[in-house]
Amino acid sequence: MESSFCKNFNKYSIRPSSLDPMFASIRSLPGIGQKVYRLFAKLLNVKRAESEICLVDFLHFLPHSVINRSNCSGIAYAAKGKNVILKLIIDRHHPPSCFGKRNMPYRVLAHDNTGNIMLVFFHAQHKWLLNQLPVGEKIVISGRVEWFNNHAFMVHPDHIISLADSKFLTPVEPVYPLTAGLSSKTVSKAMIQALNRIPSFKEWQDEALLRREQFPTYREALTAIHMPDTPLVISATSPARRRLAYDELLANQLALALVRCKRKHLLGRRMPLLGTYLETLYKALPFRLTQSQEQAFAEISQDLAAPQRMLRLLQGDVGSGKTIVALLAMAQVAESGVQSALMAPTEVLAQQHYANIAFLAEKVGLKITLLTGREKGRERASMLKKLSSNNIHIVIGTHALIQEEVDFHDLAFVIIDEQHRFGVHQRLQLMAKGDMPNMLVMTATPIPRTLTLTAFGDMDISKLLQKPIGRKPIKTAIISTNRMAELLQRMKDALERGEKFYWICPVIEESKNINLISTIGRFEILAQKFGNLVGLVHGKMSIKQKDAAMTNFKLGKIRLLVATTIVEVGVDIPDASIIIIEHAERFGLAQLHQLRGRVGRNDRYSSCTLLYKEPLSSVARARLNIMRNTEDGFRIAEEDLHLRGEGDLFGTKQSGMPGFRFVDMEAHKDLLEIAQKDARSVLERDNNLESPRGKALRVLLYLFRRDNAIRLLRSG
Repeated sequence: MESSFCKNFNKYSIRPSSLDPMFASIRSLPGIGQKVYRLFAKLLNVKRAESEICLVDFLHFLPHSVINRSNCSGIAYAAKGKNVILKLIIDRHHPPSCFGKRNMPYRVLAHDNTGNIMLVFFHAQHKWLLNQLPVGEKIVISGRVEWFNNHAFMVHPDHIISLADSKFLTPVEPVYPLTAGLSSKTVSKAMIQALNRIPSFKEWQDEALLRREQFPTYREALTAIHMPDTPLVISATSPARRRLAYDELLANQLALALVRCKRKHLLGRRMPLLGTYLETLYKALPFRLTQSQEQAFAEISQDLAAPQRMLRLLQGDVGSGKTIVALLAMAQVAESGVQSALMAPTEVLAQQHYANIAFLAEKVGLKITLLTGREKGRERASMLKKLSSNNIHIVIGTHALIQEEVDFHDLAFVIIDEQHRFGVHQRLQLMAKGDMPNMLVMTATPIPRTLTLTAFGDMDISKLLQKPIGRKPIKTAIISTNRMAELLQRMKDALERGEKFYWICPVIEESKNINLISTIGRFEILAQKFGNLVGLVHGKMSIKQKDAAMTNFKLGKIRLLVATTIVEVGVDIPDASIIIIEHAERFGLAQLHQLRGRVGRNDRYSSCTLLYKEPLSSVARARLNIMRNTEDGFRIAEEDLHLRGEGDLFGTKQSGMPGFRFVDMEAHKDLLEIAQKDARSVLERDNNLESPRGKALRVLLYLFRRDNAIRLLRSG
């Protein structure tokens, strides 16, 4: 029977009528016809014809800066390169002496009571300028003032306005991102019209918070941002921006909390810890689990045994042993006679998981198989038959797992590895293969706490904070390409000792547009020096060629593997002890950390050399220094967030990740903590959002498009 929560939850599909003005098309604004609308669609990145740009989307479009004209009282006080508003008397016009020379400027001399200024126009129309700047009249202009030999001039003023209309020229003008054909005046005019249509909403924020933070209302905050009276209004620390950021964070946290609350009402399948396979598995492990691994498995095991469906995120740094924790969980699931599936984003990673656990699984009696795109014909048909007839306990695979012809006998546990590389729909497709399966999401990309709360707040979270027992630290050095000869000599010595190397380059082939050494170019140089010891692997090679290169490297026939970032995730060659990353300044911190994790996977000392090309920017130098100073992936992720913002931290855009308009994670992390507590507190008292504040919060969810997120997330 459907719970009262689920019945009330469905109410969110009906948008309150009070929101109709905010969800009207911007086509309803004066001056926005079909041509201008298409430009706005391009600006706001609306590609699908069925997605109409609503006023709320437009109003949540932030200016990136302002033009400040408020600090000038005359020509003599205008600072070089600054935008100002000046009240001028037009003295005379100086058209070009030869109209045939189009590059000659049209000049207009003007003055105020502090000095003179020359207004300069190129490709000007004489009659139009005479009309706009009549001699002897007082005119208001704005633009950037420059000085040359103590003479002031302004090239192409932004605005030329009569004294009577000067009240419409604001001292502080917001500057929006633009697209070709769309002027700032058109955007500003439309924005002012849109602001006038914001209804008066009942306040959804807590009164004590409003007083403490001195927050304006939602409408006042939007008006302040789009019609600023000071340049500071659009900064991340202004009360208006913080108000809107908190609205956005609360909408996000409330949506995640609703999903979490609903999930607790969804009955799953109890799979208790029976010990049938696990006792044997513990004895078969050739190593001791870390305390983090034991804690993480205890949390997962408890979830699997509970009547509610599990949805848990397992975060583990590079080489922290997530796969073994996953195997323990799948062994517990198998004890109940049901199946598990682990989906990895690449064939290489799927094969690596299989290689790491197949021996242990089969040793304790678990039947395991690998399903990727390479299995064909009878082999594939036989595998699918076993899967559907309960002759397989565990299947590890790629996107091949979600193909239509793949049927499970009884899929009860789903593991998604590196979730950020999958779209939400792929996750749901795999979930649909079973009957209310439990889910574990794994990631080897350490995620800052702020992003964990905003992107995975609907999940329970386990972390692996330790590396397997016996692992040695990786020594990291930063070296300029100017020292290449010295580096090659050290490599020669290491190869003679029998060491194995990775050499990583950022591009496969050289390009005229980018001055970088390519993987192929570096391979040719190293092959000349070290001969057959050098191998090559990159994304444009066939599967057969890549497999051969990796196999030869694993067997030691190749001891120096030149590669692209294809080896970033999933490649596990335990005896590879050295990695050189060329043009390291071109990589992000998260990627450098993942690449470094390809070594240091045994009990030997390993090293990572970050090879950079001079000159090095301050940000690039900061990144490389962080890598040299720490191996802690969680600290590196926090530093990465600090250096480049919350952007695309994972290196690939995650479908379903929250796209914030007003939130700056660094500046607003204090608000995130408050929003998380507020959302949980609200739902503890009013889990159906029926109270006066609850009904106002429903409006908030719609304004920040979190109603779609709720409907999407509750489907799986």
